[in-house]
Amino acid sequence: MHLAASDAGGVRRGVRWAWQWLGNALWPLPVLAILLAIGLGIGLPALDEILQQPGGEHPLTLVFGGGPSAARDVLAAIAGSLISVTGLTFSFTVVALQLSSSQHSPRLLQTFVTDRVVQTTLALLVGTFVYALTVLRTVRTEDSAGPAFVPRLSVTAGFVLTLASVVGLVLFLGHLARSLRVETMLRDVSDEARGTYSRVFPDEEGGTRSASPVLPAGPATPLCTGHSGFLTDVDEDRLTTAATEAGVFVLLEPRIGDSVVAGAPVAHVWPSPPGAAPDLRAVERALERGLRLEYERTPHRDVAYSLRKVVDIAVRALSPGTNDPTTAVHALSHVSALLGELANRPLHPVVVPDADGIVRLVVRQWNVHDLVQLGLEEPLHFSEGQPAVLRRLAALLRELAWRAPAGVLDEELRRYLDRVTETADASTDVSPAEIVRWRAHLTDALAGRWPPPD
Repeated sequence: MHLAASDAGGVRRGVRWAWQWLGNALWPLPVLAILLAIGLGIGLPALDEILQQPGGEHPLTLVFGGGPSAARDVLAAIAGSLISVTGLTFSFTVVALQLSSSQHSPRLLQTFVTDRVVQTTLALLVGTFVYALTVLRTVRTEDSAGPAFVPRLSVTAGFVLTLASVVGLVLFLGHLARSLRVETMLRDVSDEARGTYSRVFPDEEGGTRSASPVLPAGPATPLCTGHSGFLTDVDEDRLTTAATEAGVFVLLEPRIGDSVVAGAPVAHVWPSPPGAAPDLRAVERALERGLRLEYERTPHRDVAYSLRKVVDIAVRALSPGTNDPTTAVHALSHVSALLGELANRPLHPVVVPDADGIVRLVVRQWNVHDLVQLGLEEPLHFSEGQPAVLRRLAALLRELAWRAPAGVLDEELRRYLDRVTETADASTDVSPAEIVRWRAHLTDALAGRWPPPD
């Protein structure tokens, strides 16, 4: 029964991985549009032949009324113009995105690839192009073999698709103009982060969460993997089944989003009961197959990845080559919002028991202290001489103190405020009175007070 449930869970996870892979690619929707266009380009001319009356008359009104030569010219013009527009539009788009990514963060290109507006526009353009070519082959002139044939309904449908493509192109250009603005990028990354939180929390399938899982006594055996990459997903069912069969307890060392190097330990194994000599080959095979390693991080289950993107934007804005403190301030506002949400999430390891309730697998998770360090360490390091950024950092600490559970981050936030005040005092003209207000605001927020402004 347990093996059957494990197999079913593996199938579900495989389907989820495949769906995730397709969702992160640009080509599936355009390829589907091409297939539909081919089917439509074959089916509509067949319907035209059925509907066409003797003498070439068509029972439907408002359809194309030209002859075979005119139909060929229209379809050829549609196909030639659309493929040219598609190539030019996306060439310019890629150049613009490269410039934008070099200024803000290269990882923002991943957001563009998964953008449904981009995928839909590309699908509409290439689908209309393929449809026009498919219908073009059915037009017969007087010089062709057989009687002349004009697929009037099909040519009309091609004209309608062309109008839709023009409208879609205009909407896409407007969408692109908005997407290239850093404010829109920050909003999209924040939405991506909240989607990740809704998938990962409160409890993941196949396990519960424990603030402090108890590790077995005795020495552990480290296990390695033969592949390298970023850990993007874990098949808990496969690993738990292998650990149960071997009679061991497995602690997975990397968190989702961490880098894994071939030949380096990825898990620690304790025998159960202590002192036994289990056969670990099944566990090693499960690690090879149950850890999904990719060449880049993905936001599907990685709760720190979107925060990493926002921090990258803030740090790029503070670099001497960019020197854009306003963008850094906007990015820190999103950092504050994301950290405030994460501070109230169950950021504990995933603990997976077997059918008898014995804990077999622990998957480490990002904790709130690591995430606060990720969100604040680098912006604070590069904020020297930037009073607006330092003020926003002080406000961020106050907001986080207000939103975080009592006692969880108190000392940590005070240490960060000490660094903010030291940087402001040493590199800016921020007055001592303002620095005193920063400390008072943090103290009040930690105590659950938010007094009105003076």
